[in-house]
Amino acid sequence: MAIDVSVVILPEHRWAEARPRWQEAEARGFRTAWTYDHLTWRSLRDEPWLSPLPLLTAVATATSTLRIGTLVASPNYRHPATLAKEAMTLDDISNGRFVLGLGAGGVGWDATALGGPAPFQKERTARFEDFVDALDVILRTPAGSYKGPIFTAPDFRTLPGCVQQPRVPFVVAAAGPRALRIAARHGEGWVTFGPVSGTSTPEEWYAAVARQSADLTGACESVGRDPATVRRTVLVSLDQSWAQSSVAAWEDFAGRVTDIGFDEVAVHWPRPGNDGLPGLAPTVLDALTAR
Repeated sequence: MAIDVSVVILPEHRWAEARPRWQEAEARGFRTAWTYDHLTWRSLRDEPWLSPLPLLTAVATATSTLRIGTLVASPNYRHPATLAKEAMTLDDISNGRFVLGLGAGGVGWDATALGGPAPFQKERTARFEDFVDALDVILRTPAGSYKGPIFTAPDFRTLPGCVQQPRVPFVVAAAGPRALRIAARHGEGWVTFGPVSGTSTPEEWYAAVARQSADLTGACESVGRDPATVRRTVLVSLDQSWAQSSVAAWEDFAGRVTDIGFDEVAVHWPRPGNDGLPGLAPTVLDALTAR
């Protein structure tokens, strides 16, 4: 069976221009359309960049079958109590089509947006664990209080609750052992963009994601969960041209990651321009969504 394909559409265009792209993504049959939950991103920091959650709200009203989600929301500048309320609301407006992608957050501009230095890796992972634990409790529980090692949500209310029960699905971005255990405990899905440190050849990339997938299997077994119940997604980066520059390259890539055990590939909508971040080749877009 062919691997499922989802798409990432960056929040870089005004809604009048962006709306047709999201509707085209639905018409082309992508499983899910994601957007990045950042305040700004990489070389596009001084370019237009909209707020992701209001954008997804607009997308929810402009589509009817497309699943939509964040890839990924992080505790860099979000609190679980407020994010839970927004996720519940998006789930309602989309009639159960919202997927909450979650990650620890990086050390870029988002990490210092609220003041203070960017946290070190160990602190980031501990904060992420509490963030996901809190979201899981708040989104499952109509009323209560949460107190963790980092986050608190006293006397919260999550009414009327999510359309998808017991809560919106989590897709957890993870690479290291502790983060993979978070994915094993809480994730309906897991997503990776490949090795954190980067690799020099495609073969090294495949080997790295195969190790990550095997580590996720081990993490699931360590918490008593069937590894087959976690959906596995691999994100093809904008500059990963060897995987998406031609139809033949794409077919080889999709076959290789399917053999590794991935259920889904997320690609970027084509981005014509001179910023060095082209995304998927338009010919490949046409081929992989042909009906």
